[in-house]
Amino acid sequence: MRTRTLLPLSAAAAAALLIAPVRPAPGAASAARLLGDFTPETMRVDLLHTGGKGTEIVAVDRIVSDGPWPGSLSRTDDSLGLGHYRFEVLEPSTGRLLFARGYSSIYAEWETTPEAKTAHRTFRESLRFPWPLRPAQVVLKKRDRQNLFREVWQTLVDPASQDVNPAPPPKLGTVWTVFENGPPTEKVDLLVLGEGYAAKDLPKFRADVRRMVDTLFRYEPFKSRKSDFNVRALDLASGGGGAHRPQSKLFRRTPLQVQYNVFGSERYVLTYDDRSLRDAAAQAPYDAIEILVNDARYGGGGIYNHQATASADTGFAEYVFVHEFGHHFAALADEYYTSDVAYETGAADLPEPWEPNVTALKDPANLKWRDLVETGTPLPTPWSKEPFERTSHGFQARRRALLAAGAPPAEIDDLFREQRKVESAFFAKEPYLGKVGAFEGAAYEAKGLYRSSADCIMFTRTEGGFCPVCRRAIERVIDSHARP
Repeated sequence: MRTRTLLPLSAAAAAALLIAPVRPAPGAASAARLLGDFTPETMRVDLLHTGGKGTEIVAVDRIVSDGPWPGSLSRTDDSLGLGHYRFEVLEPSTGRLLFARGYSSIYAEWETTPEAKTAHRTFRESLRFPWPLRPAQVVLKKRDRQNLFREVWQTLVDPASQDVNPAPPPKLGTVWTVFENGPPTEKVDLLVLGEGYAAKDLPKFRADVRRMVDTLFRYEPFKSRKSDFNVRALDLASGGGGAHRPQSKLFRRTPLQVQYNVFGSERYVLTYDDRSLRDAAAQAPYDAIEILVNDARYGGGGIYNHQATASADTGFAEYVFVHEFGHHFAALADEYYTSDVAYETGAADLPEPWEPNVTALKDPANLKWRDLVETGTPLPTPWSKEPFERTSHGFQARRRALLAAGAPPAEIDDLFREQRKVESAFFAKEPYLGKVGAFEGAAYEAKGLYRSSADCIMFTRTEGGFCPVCRRAIERVIDSHARP
C-alpha cells in the first residue's frame, strides 16, 4: 500500500487540477461491469484527516471489510455532484473510473471554525465502496473556494496486501427490521442506532425508533416513496444510559461516543469516533445512518453521507430527526441564518453553493430551480425579512438567557412552541407563502444567499414539511439508490 499527501499548491498548479462540478452521466454502468471490477463485499478505508493553520493532511488508518455491499449494483457514480469531498476509485493503468461518491465530513465543518486558524486537529472519516478485485487507485478531491473539485490526496489500495483486513466485522448488538421492501442493492437502506440506552431502556429505544420512522414517512417525498426504503435498527446497550454532555458536566463514555457541545454549540450533537460508528453500523446493510440519543436536552446534527443524530425525548424530537436526516441524506443546507452557529462565513462575494436548496442568485435567469418558479414570481422574492429577524433575534436572546440560568429542557421546548406559533402566524400573512422563488437569507448568511421558499422544515420548526425544491432534491437521491 503506497500513500502520498499533497502539500498546498501554487495558484497555477491548483488551477490545473480544477474540474467542473459533476454532471449527470448519460448512462449508468451495468451490473455486469460493476461486478467485473468488484466483488459484492464492502471495502472500508478508514482515514485520519488532519489540518489547521492552513494545512491539510490525509492518511490511511486501516482498511477493513465492512460486510456485504449494500448499494446499487448498476451505478459506479451516483452523478449527484453533492458533498464537500468526492472520492474516486480508478483503474491505475488507464485512469478508468470504477466508482465515485460525494460526501461531507466533520473535518470540513471544523475548517470553518475559529479554532482551525489557530490549532491543529485530527478527525476520522471513512470511504466505503465495493471490494476491488485488483489494485485500485483511490483519489480524494475537495472543493475549492469556487466550489470546484481539485485533488488533495491519493493512495493505491491492493486488496491482496497484508495491510488489508478481509475479516468480517465484529458482532455488536442486535439488528431488527422496522420494515423491508426488497433487496438492499435495490432500495435505500436506513439504519437507526441508539446511543445512551441502557439494557433496560432497549424497549424504549424500539418505541422511539418506530415513532421517529413513522414521522419521517409522513412527510413527502418519503411518504410517496416508502416502498423504495428498508429500515432496520440496532439495539446497542449503553451502560447506565444517557448521553455525554460536557457543557452540562454530565460526563459519559458510550459505545458510539456521541456527544453534545460539538464545536462549542450546546445543541450540536455528533460522534467524532467514526471507527466505532462504522463498526456498529456494519452489523446491517445501510446507505444512511441516524443515531437516536436517549436524552431530553434539545439537540441533533446531520452531515451528508456521514451521520445524523437526534435527541429522542425533547418536545421537538420528531422535527430534529427529520430535519437532520435532510442534511445527511440529501445534502440539504440549513436555510436559517439568525441562529447562533459556530461557523465563520460572511464572505463578500459568495460563490454559488453546491447544496441543492440554496443559491447566490448570480444569474436569476439560470436559477437552479428556475423551472419550479411560477410566472409572475419576482426574483429575488420579497418577504417581511426585517420584522422576521427582529422576532427571531428576540427568541434567540430569550433562549440564551434560559440556558445561562440552567433552565430544564422542558422550558426550552416551551419557548420553541411559542416561537413556532408566532412564526406560523407570521408566514400565514406572507403573499408568496407556498410559492417557489428566491428569498434572501439562508445558510447562516443574512445577505447574499437565498432559499427557495418563504418557509420549510430546513428553515424553521414548521410542521409544513419540505418545500418543493427540497422534495425534488430528496427524490434525486432516492432515485440514485432505488432506480435501475
